[in-house]
Amino acid sequence: MWRPTLTIFRKVILPSIKENATVSKVLYSSKAKLPKSTAKLTLVSASVGILIGAGYGGYTHYKVNVKKRNNAVETDEYAFLKEAPEYKAHYKVINEADTSNLHLVLFQYRTCPFCCKVRSYLDAKGISYEVVEVDAVLRQAIKWSGYKKVPILLAKVDGGYQQLLDSTAIISVLETYLKDKALHLREIIKYYPATRYVNDSGKEMTDITNKYFVMQNAPTDERRKAIEMEEREWRKWADNVLVHMLSPNVYRTTGEAIETFKWFEDVGGWRDFFPGWEVALMVYGGAAAMWVISKRLKKRHNIKDDERQSLYDAANDWMKAVEKKGTSFLGGEKPNLADISVFGILSSIEGCRAFQDLKNNTTIGNWFDKMKNHLETTKGRVIPLKN
Repeated sequence: MWRPTLTIFRKVILPSIKENATVSKVLYSSKAKLPKSTAKLTLVSASVGILIGAGYGGYTHYKVNVKKRNNAVETDEYAFLKEAPEYKAHYKVINEADTSNLHLVLFQYRTCPFCCKVRSYLDAKGISYEVVEVDAVLRQAIKWSGYKKVPILLAKVDGGYQQLLDSTAIISVLETYLKDKALHLREIIKYYPATRYVNDSGKEMTDITNKYFVMQNAPTDERRKAIEMEEREWRKWADNVLVHMLSPNVYRTTGEAIETFKWFEDVGGWRDFFPGWEVALMVYGGAAAMWVISKRLKKRHNIKDDERQSLYDAANDWMKAVEKKGTSFLGGEKPNLADISVFGILSSIEGCRAFQDLKNNTTIGNWFDKMKNHLETTKGRVIPLKN
C-alpha cells in the first residue's frame, strides 16, 4: 500500500540522491530549493513520507521492504559493524540492577507500536539501554544502516556491533540470550535467519524464521510446551490482529487524527529534537494522510463499520484468555512475552481518544494498569541527554 506514495516522494523530492549500491535506496532528505510549480506537490509528498515514520511507521514493518535484491541477506538484516556508527542518543535508561551485560542502543519512533514492544521488553527485563529518536523525514540517525525501518537495536559484541531487526525477533533473540548467557548474540541470530519471498501481490517481502520461538537447550515437559505454545500464539495475535486495529481507530476522524499526532508530538518531544517546519509537517500532513490511509487499512483487515467495536472485540478476546488464568497476567503473577507484546502495542496509543474509549468499554484497563505498575518496578531510571 505504501509503494506508490514512496515512489512519488522519491521522484519529486529526491531525484538526485543515491545511496550505497549494496543497500536500500530509500533515504529521506530535502533539497535547498524547488521550482514553485512543484512546491505544493512537495509539501503533500513530504507529509505522506513523514506519516510512514511518525504516524505508525510500524505498519510497514511487514508490508514494505527494499526493492533491490541484495546478494547477501545479512547485509540488511544482520549487518555487523566493526565500529560504532555515529549517533546522538536522546536519552538513556539506566538500571543499576541490570546483570544482562548487554550494551544496547535502540533506534526508534517513539509511538511506533513495534518500537513500544521492544521498549516494554527491555523495561520488563530491567535492561539498560540508550534511545535514539529517528528523524521521520531525513532518517539521518539510521543512514548508516541498509535497513530503513525501525526499530533497529544495535548491540555491542566482541569485535564490533551487531544490528538486530524486527521487534518480535529482537525480543526472542534477547530472551534466548537471557536464558543462556553462554551463547553469544552472533551465535543466537543464526537460529533466526532472514528469508525473502514474493507475496501474492508480487511484492518482495522479508521475514525472520522462528521469530516467535525462544531457543533453549533444556528439555521441557508437556505442560511447559503447552504454556510456550500459548505464549507464541498470542504474540502472533498481537502482531497480526491487535496492531491492525490501531490505525482505523486513532485516525477515525480528522479531528482524532490531529489529536493523535498532537499527542505524538508531545510524548515524542518532537520540538526538542526536530526543527519547527518538520514538526508542523509531521503533525498536520501526517494526520491528513493517515486519516485517508486508515480507511484503506480498515477495508484490508476486514474491520467492522464501527471501528471501535472491532477494537473492543480484540480487547475482550485477550481479556478472556487472561481471566481464564485467574492470575494478574497471561504469564501468571509475572507477565510473559505475550503480555509484554500486547502492552507494548497498546501503549503506543495510550494518549489517544480511542484508548480512553477502550478502557471505558472493556475490562482491559485493569490489566493494562497492572502491567504499567509492574514495569515501573523493573525498568531503570530515564536520564535525558544533552544534544
